Amino acid sequence: MIKILLDAMGGDNAPAATCEGAAIALENDKELYLILTGRKAEIEAELAKYKYDKTRLEIIDCPDVIGMNDSPTEAVKRKESSLMAAYWMLKKEDDICALVTAGSTGAAIVGGQLILGRISGIKRPALCPAIPNVRGGVTLLCDCGANAECKPVMLCQFAILASAYAEAGFGVKEPKVGLLTNGTEEHKGDPLHQETYSYLSKMNGIDFIGNVEGRDIMLSPECDVVVADGFSGNIALKSIEGCGKMVLSVMKKELSSSLSSKIGYLFIRKAIKRMRAQLDFDKFGGALLLGLKKVVVKTHGSSKPTTIAASIANAAYIYRNELVQKVEKKLEGVDFNALIPEEG
Repeated sequence: MIKILLDAMGGDNAPAATCEGAAIALENDKELYLILTGRKAEIEAELAKYKYDKTRLEIIDCPDVIGMNDSPTEAVKRKESSLMAAYWMLKKEDDICALVTAGSTGAAIVGGQLILGRISGIKRPALCPAIPNVRGGVTLLCDCGANAECKPVMLCQFAILASAYAEAGFGVKEPKVGLLTNGTEEHKGDPLHQETYSYLSKMNGIDFIGNVEGRDIMLSPECDVVVADGFSGNIALKSIEGCGKMVLSVMKKELSSSLSSKIGYLFIRKAIKRMRAQLDFDKFGGALLLGLKKVVVKTHGSSKPTTIAASIANAAYIYRNELVQKVEKKLEGVDFNALIPEEG
C-alpha cells in the first residue's frame, strides 16, 4: 500500500476540489492509501458526497490554513496548519511516500527545505512541470519559480534532477538537456548562462545538447529537459499557459461567429477535442518539487478535482519508479567541487 498525504485545505477550491480528487484517486488506484490534513468537519462534509473505500483514507484534523498571501517563513512556524502538519508527518513517518498540495507555493518550498530537507548535496529544490510538446510527449522545465536568482552549480543540479524525473516519470532513456537562454549559439546569454553552458558541456550523467530558446520548450524535436533559472522559467511557463488560453479563446470565438463557421465546426470538432487533450496541462498533475528527500507535488491553486487526482497518481508513480534513488545515483557521478571550484 502506498501512503500519500494530501493537503486538503490547500488551493482556491479546497476542500471541495481536493476531496473529490481524493475520491477519484482512490477509485483509480486500489493500492493507494490517502491521509488528508485539514479541518476535519469540512473534509468529512465534502467526502460524504462521494463513494470511496473508507478503509484507505484517514483525516488528520488541522484547524489552521495557510493563505496564499501569508509569509512562507512565518507559515512554517504554524505546525497546526494543514500543509505544515503534512510536512512533519512526511518527515517523521518512513512509510509515507509523498505529499500533494495546491496551497501556497512559497510555503511549500520553504516547508520542503526546512522541515523535510533536501537530498544530500542538492543546493536548492526546483519546481519542474511537464509541458506538452509537439511530439505528443512532454518537455520538463526546471526551474519554473522556486529560485529567482541562481548560480551555475544550481542550474547544473537542475539538469540532474529533471533528467532523473524524465527517466522515473516518463520512461525517457538518456534524456536530452537544453539550457534556456536568448539564442542557440554557445556565446548567447548573460555571464550566468555562458558560465553554466561551459559546465554543462563537461558534466557526467546528462546528455547536454546546448542552448535552447523559449519556443523550443514545445517545438524542439529532441529536447526532453529545459534547464532555467526560476525567474526566466516562470515567465516562460506563464507565457505558454497564456498563449494556449488565447488560442482556445480565439478559436471558440471564430467557430461561433457565423453559420458557416458553426457548420464547419461539426466536421472538425473531434480534431479539436484531440488537440485540447494533447495540450491539457492538467492531465500531468502539478509540478514536482525536485531535490527533496521525498516526493512532493505542487499543483495549481485553481486545480480541479481531476488535476488533484492526476497529481496524486503522478506522486505514486514517481515513488514506485524510485525518483529519489535515481537522483542520488546521478549525483554520485558528478564531483561539483572539481567541476565548479568556486561554488562547490
